[in-house]
Amino acid sequence: MNYNLPKLPYIGVDIGGSHITAAHVGAADLKVIKSSLIRERVASMEGADVIIKSWVDALLPLIENQGEETTYVGIAMPGPFDYEKGISLMKGTKKYDSLYGLNVLEILAEKLNIPASHILFRNDAESFLHGELASGAVAGEKRALGITLGTGLGSASNCQGKTVDSDRAFIPFKDSIAEEYISTRWFSKRYKELTGKDIKNVESLLESDEQGIKDQIFEEFGQNLASFLNDFIAEEKPDVIVIGGNIAKTWDYFIPEVKKHLQDQHVALKQSIMWEDAALVGAAYSWQLA
Repeated sequence: MNYNLPKLPYIGVDIGGSHITAAHVGAADLKVIKSSLIRERVASMEGADVIIKSWVDALLPLIENQGEETTYVGIAMPGPFDYEKGISLMKGTKKYDSLYGLNVLEILAEKLNIPASHILFRNDAESFLHGELASGAVAGEKRALGITLGTGLGSASNCQGKTVDSDRAFIPFKDSIAEEYISTRWFSKRYKELTGKDIKNVESLLESDEQGIKDQIFEEFGQNLASFLNDFIAEEKPDVIVIGGNIAKTWDYFIPEVKKHLQDQHVALKQSIMWEDAALVGAAYSWQLA
């Protein structure tokens, strides 16, 4: 692709399981322009019209402040998704099921009144790692893995010379798939098994006064994550792993257990320093790669 790219900022977008975050990203320095940042909740299990409206409401102010014809949008999107054609393939993932089979690219272009050629989609974990490689926790590293821990499990690698989605969320793991043991819903499920009570997320677990239960759950999670990483490390042979996502903000509760069970003790583990900015920058960087 050969685009006449603008000197004005790109728009970087991060689509999460329950939110959309968007901001202008400087075309020259690829840094998030904080004054432009917009974050909105998204009811990801509602109908397509509700979801699309949430996204459009978040993006329109950024486009109107920049000008439709000079707007270039990079969107970090969870999979499964046809990133080239802009078609959602998410089904049975407990998020965005109503978008299945829809050409999200064409819908957004029409709603935002910009050319479809001015919108690019990129895998969210891939965007996260590329952002951290650009100016984050693993800046300048040649062999790195990126892991995002949240509503889902994201994984990416640049160990083969190019940052790519590793798509390991659905690999067989224990008696199910990796994402069922390494995500927010695992915390909720495990707490229910141990206590008979419900919790919404990891933050709710931290607020619990049941110290023994809390310690047990984080210890088990650390062991699950270490087991997942051991196979990933064996295949990709990275020097460093950067971990982001909301669960990574509870770093001190699980990372000691991860380190204890890692088979390759030479691989460094680093917590994200960019957080959501990483995906925004990585998505916007898609235009530099186009």
